[in-house]
Amino acid sequence: MKRRDFIYLTGMGAAATVLPGIPVMGNPIAWQQALEPVDPALKKRMADLALNAARSKGATYTDVRIGRYLNQFIITREDKVQNIVNTESFGMGIRVISNGSWGFAATDKLDNDSIAKTAELAVAIAKENSRLLIDPVQLAPQKGLGEVSWKAPIEKNAFEVPIKEKVDLLLNVNDAALKEGASYINSFMFIVNEQKYFASTDGSYIDQDVHRIWPTFFITKIDAATGKFDTRNSLSSPMGMGYEYLYARPLDKIQGQTVLYKDRYDMIEDARLGAQQVGEKLKAKSVEAGKYDLILDPSHLWLTIHESVGHPSELDRVLGYEANYAGTSFLTLDKWQSKKFNFGSPIVNLFADKTQVGSLGAVGYDDEGVPCKRWDIIKDGILVNYQAIRDQAHILGLSESQGCCYADNWSSVQFQRMPNVSLQAGKDGKTVEDLIKGVEKGIYIIGDGSFSIDQQRYNFQFGGQLFYEIKNGKIEGMLRDVAYQANTQDFWNACTGIADERDYRLGGSFFDGKGQPGQISAVSHGSSTARFNGVNVINTSRNIG
Repeated sequence: MKRRDFIYLTGMGAAATVLPGIPVMGNPIAWQQALEPVDPALKKRMADLALNAARSKGATYTDVRIGRYLNQFIITREDKVQNIVNTESFGMGIRVISNGSWGFAATDKLDNDSIAKTAELAVAIAKENSRLLIDPVQLAPQKGLGEVSWKAPIEKNAFEVPIKEKVDLLLNVNDAALKEGASYINSFMFIVNEQKYFASTDGSYIDQDVHRIWPTFFITKIDAATGKFDTRNSLSSPMGMGYEYLYARPLDKIQGQTVLYKDRYDMIEDARLGAQQVGEKLKAKSVEAGKYDLILDPSHLWLTIHESVGHPSELDRVLGYEANYAGTSFLTLDKWQSKKFNFGSPIVNLFADKTQVGSLGAVGYDDEGVPCKRWDIIKDGILVNYQAIRDQAHILGLSESQGCCYADNWSSVQFQRMPNVSLQAGKDGKTVEDLIKGVEKGIYIIGDGSFSIDQQRYNFQFGGQLFYEIKNGKIEGMLRDVAYQANTQDFWNACTGIADERDYRLGGSFFDGKGQPGQISAVSHGSSTARFNGVNVINTSRNIG
C-alpha cells in the first residue's frame, strides 16, 4: 500500500460515505501485536549505526527517526460492521546536512547493512542538492538532551480494549440513533499509537509514546413526505487521549441547548440527541440572510481558528514555500515587523501550545528533538509571532526553534506543522448565558460544518451543525441553512466577548493535510464560547433560479 493512497483520507472532511473503502498505510496485523513493545535499547543501537554511517560519509549533522505507527479503524453502518483495520508501519528515516544542504532517505529494512546504505544515500542526496544551493541551512542550536522519554498521560490504552467492546459500542450508538428516527447512521472509531524514537548528532536520544482517539458518527434523516433530508454529525472531539475519553461522566457534560462534552464523551447520548435534533432541523425555519451577532461554541470555533489563524501563521506559508499546494498567507513578514498589525480586537489572544494535556499535538519533543512549549501568536489583538522550526528560527531572529517540526511517518521528511493553536479564555468571568443575553439579533452555532477559505487564508465561509436564533437575549428556536462569511481580520476584530476558563474545550482535526508529497498531522484548537458582532450570514438553500 502506497502512502499517497492513504493521503486520500486526508480530504475526507465529513465525507463519511468514502470511509468504508479507505485504504490505510502499513501492514495488516492482529490487534494483539500492537501491544508488543520494541526495546528502546535496540532502537538506540540502530540509531547509533545510522549516525556513525552518515558521519563517516561527510554529514555535518544527522538526525534519525525510528517510528512504529499503529492504526486501528472500526467502521459501522446501522446494524452492520463494514470494516475493521489494524495496521503497523515500522522503519527509519535519516536526515542529514552535508555541504550545507539537506538530504533524506528512509528504509523499512533495519539490518545493519541496510541502515548504513540508507545513511549513505541520505548524504549522497544532500551533496547533490548542494549543487543547487544558494544559502546553506542554518540550524538554530539545540543542546543534546541525553537519553530521555515522554509518554502521553493516558489512563487506558485503546489498543488494549477488545475489538468486540468497541464494535458493541458503535452498534449501540447506531441503534440509539435509529430508535430516535434516524434514517441512516455511520459510526467510526479511529485509534492511533505513534511510538517514536529520535536520535541526533546533538546528543539526544528521545523515546516517545503518543496516543490519539477519535470516535465519531454521521446521522442522516429523510422526510418521507417531502423527500428533503438533513444531517447531524457527532459533537465529539478527536483527542490525544486513550480509551478513557469514552468513559462518560457527569462532570464533563455541559447542559444547554444540547449536551456538550469536555474531557469525556457520551457517544450513545450524543447519537440519541443528534437523531432528535436532525428531525428538528428538518422542521426549522430557514434563516433570513443579513447581519447577525454570532455566539460560537468551541465545537464550532475550533475550525475557524484552524483555518483563519493556524494556517496563516505557519512561517513556511508566509515565506511562500507552500504556495504551489496549500497556499500562502496574508500575514506577511512586514505586518509582523511593524509590531502593530491589528489582527483582532484587544481581547483576542491566540497562542500555540504543544504541551496541552489531552490535545492532539501534545508531545514532549518535536521531530527535531526540540522540547515543546507555549508561545503567543496574537497578543492583545496584535500579530507577535509565527510557527517556526530549527532552520527557520533565524528568519525571525529567534535563538531557538519553537518545536513544531513533525513527520507523519518514518518515511516522510519532517517539516513545519501546525502546533495546537488556541483562543485564550476570557478574563472577566462571563458565562455562555452572559454572552447570549446581551445579543439583540443573533445566532448561536454549535458543531463544525462545511467551510471554504481562500489561498491567503483571508476570505472565508463557515457552516455548522446546530443553529439557534437569538432575539433580545433569548434563544427563540432552531434555524437551518446558516453559513457566515467574513475576512479574517474583520472577523477577529468583531470579537467582543469570550466566556471564561470554565467553558474552555478542545476541538481539532485528525487529518490536517499539507506539503508535497502530502502529509497529515493531528492538531487541536481550544477555546471558550465567543461572541462576534455584525457578521454577514447567508442562506445556503437560496435558489438562484
